[in-house]
Amino acid sequence: MRLKGKVAIVTGGAQGFGEGIVRAFLGEGAKVAILDIKTAEAAALAKELGKDTAAFACDVASLASVREAVAAVVRHFGRLDIVVNNAGWTYSNKPATETTEAEFDKVFAVNVKSIYNFTATATEHLAATQGSFINIGSTAGIRPRPGLVWYNATKGAVHNATKVLAVELAPRKIRVNAIAPVAGETPLLASFMGTDTPERRAQFLATIPLGRFSQPRDIANAAVFLASAESEFITGVVLEVDGGRCV
Repeated sequence: MRLKGKVAIVTGGAQGFGEGIVRAFLGEGAKVAILDIKTAEAAALAKELGKDTAAFACDVASLASVREAVAAVVRHFGRLDIVVNNAGWTYSNKPATETTEAEFDKVFAVNVKSIYNFTATATEHLAATQGSFINIGSTAGIRPRPGLVWYNATKGAVHNATKVLAVELAPRKIRVNAIAPVAGETPLLASFMGTDTPERRAQFLATIPLGRFSQPRDIANAAVFLASAESEFITGVVLEVDGGRCV
């Protein structure tokens, strides 16, 4: 029980990597707040998983929504030890010049502004428990592929912010780390590829030395490690969980 007694927020926790992290954290003894804009799915998951979970509506791109959700989590569970900034969004793979302004604004709001929003609202709570932030970045921020220029840029920003925040928050004993998954079996996969065909999948898989897409369990296992005391002297890292993609 590596997370016994801890309270964690997982954004975008109703599906994909987020759901995998929620389940893994529960299995390690944590109490978990599932924050998601998909309120029905979050509520259904919380009901399935039982009393140590609770669902909260949250638009991670809105500071007001994040402030309200963080306050509600602390009221409900009494403390906050871990924030996993997992919620993310991408547009469909296309040339940079064809990306709309609305798509550009949304991808930065969901993927980057969300990190600001939770830093602004959760830092005081994490300082009280000597907790940690875990940001979900991407191999797209390390070895970017053509067709997702502005998405790639958001993940580069997540990695950079993670490193700087790790130094800035270290005096308050808050650790800040990131995980960089390779493309995974999540609802966003088709958008990453542009079109979900056997041929397109083969092209993506050919760039992953271990020969498969990431799975929620892969990211969840890394998140448990970074949230636990086993990593108490690790901060400012971007942990590649990518089957060798970034080598």
